[in-house]
Amino acid sequence: MIDVARSTSALIAGVSATVAFVVLRTVVAMGGHEPLAIDAWWHDLMASLTNDVWVVVAWVPAVVGGTLGMIVIGAALIAWLVWRTRRWDAATLAIAMVAVVAIGATMAAVIGRTRPEDSLAESVATSFPSGHTAVATTVVVILALTFHRWYVWALGAVWVVTMMWSRTYLHAHWLSDVVAGLLEGIAVACFVWVCVDAARARHARRTAAASAGESAGEETIESSVTP
Repeated sequence: MIDVARSTSALIAGVSATVAFVVLRTVVAMGGHEPLAIDAWWHDLMASLTNDVWVVVAWVPAVVGGTLGMIVIGAALIAWLVWRTRRWDAATLAIAMVAVVAIGATMAAVIGRTRPEDSLAESVATSFPSGHTAVATTVVVILALTFHRWYVWALGAVWVVTMMWSRTYLHAHWLSDVVAGLLEGIAVACFVWVCVDAARARHARRTAAASAGESAGEETIESSVTP
């Protein structure tokens, strides 16, 4: 059965994230896609703290949250949900992951914002929004909405913040890029979760109505043949 309160909260969060994303996108566009003042400040701060040890540490979430890593993790999570007979939840996660990648990759290619010149990772002009951050956020929000446990939210928040730090520490993104990825991930996850949960509720109602109809029909037949 659909959780009305959770669905309402997710819908509000999704709309809020979308509005915030549009505002940020507008600000970046008005600046000619050049780094914002806060982007330059954060980039300089990360550059001043760069050392070999932390670069290696930063590459861990970058690799885990990369294309291959997220395919493996996503497939494992979906298989686990199916194994637990949570097929609707598995479908929600799968749809959300495909959607966030498709939307984010398209926007990044169209916007074509240039990454920092000293990037230690990717160098192609697809900086806004951060795909790593968007996918990480999407997975975390879907799992948190599904299981509704404080520790899922807590661990998920740590993972997302770590990913945002990693992408800026490696100079692969400006700070506004990872914030945009965060907002995209929240919006996509919330909208997909609400839509699939509503479809699940409709399916449950139809199944219940069909079962009730069959039971009524059986009772009618039994009463007609009873002497």
